[in-house]
Amino acid sequence: MKNLKTILGTLLMTALLFTSCSKNDDGDIIIIPPTADDFSNLKQDAIDALTQEFSFNAEDGSTTFTSDKGVEITINGNCLTLNGNSVTGQVDIKYVELFEKGNMLTTNKPTMGVLPNGDKALLISGGEFLIEATQNGQPLETSCVVQLIIPNNLTGGADNNMLLWKGRVDAKDNLAWDEVNGGAAGQEGGVFNEGGSYYAFFNEFGWSNVDRFYNDPRPKTTILVGVPEGYDNNNSAVYLSYDGEDSGLANLDTYDAGTGLFSEHYGQIPIGLECQIIFATEEDGNWRYAIKSVTIAADDVFTFTYDETTVVTEAQLTAIINGLP
Repeated sequence: MKNLKTILGTLLMTALLFTSCSKNDDGDIIIIPPTADDFSNLKQDAIDALTQEFSFNAEDGSTTFTSDKGVEITINGNCLTLNGNSVTGQVDIKYVELFEKGNMLTTNKPTMGVLPNGDKALLISGGEFLIEATQNGQPLETSCVVQLIIPNNLTGGADNNMLLWKGRVDAKDNLAWDEVNGGAAGQEGGVFNEGGSYYAFFNEFGWSNVDRFYNDPRPKTTILVGVPEGYDNNNSAVYLSYDGEDSGLANLDTYDAGTGLFSEHYGQIPIGLECQIIFATEEDGNWRYAIKSVTIAADDVFTFTYDETTVVTEAQLTAIINGLP
């Protein structure tokens, strides 16, 4: 009991320390929300912390790098071009890999796939990957296939339904995934599972993902989520973590300024689903967040209050999200 009191006291002191607020002349506490840039910079910091860097000479031809998680990335330097011209000399590679929903949240890289009708629904991921090739800071293109060999034990084992997806980032830095059509093994769009790994092939740099749609036969619904006053889709975000799914993260990508509500307006949330709704924002270079454990009913509306939120570091939030059911 003594240890519990000590822990609770420390958490309370931490929360008070990080509270971004002031008092008016009447002594009332005034909450000071972050700016859009504050929130954007926080997410970019998370990306930067996860970025791995490699370099090689283009004349070396096909070169393989092994990532921190054991992914093998093969790029052919003879196929790299700058403004249509072949490249020689040193090439710099920036690489990011995301396998767990904690990192997906802090980097704002949820797994929302675009359906044929334009709606979005949750994807279960075998890994999200960013690959960028540059020379002297100038982005390069490739005319050949880039190959990834991805250990499937990083995301729960083999799943033969996995497909290749291309990431599309909008003006607000929100990511959606488009399926890459066709492609046999060894060509763009090819994904197959063999010997404990996914083999993925594509010929374009940027965000790529090995995924499949989440499958649940239950009737679906929409939901709405309210957030504390002063917060909106510019300085905060709302995510959904489905219980039992460690390598997928949904988000509510629509916000109504009139009602102050985030919306899952596609009608893709299974009724009866047990999940965690996560509110996330920035505060003084850290994360302010809250989590609600819910079971979805038709047309549910959930609301977060400021008093329900807590401030933690990026590492703490990542561990908390990864530890969800």
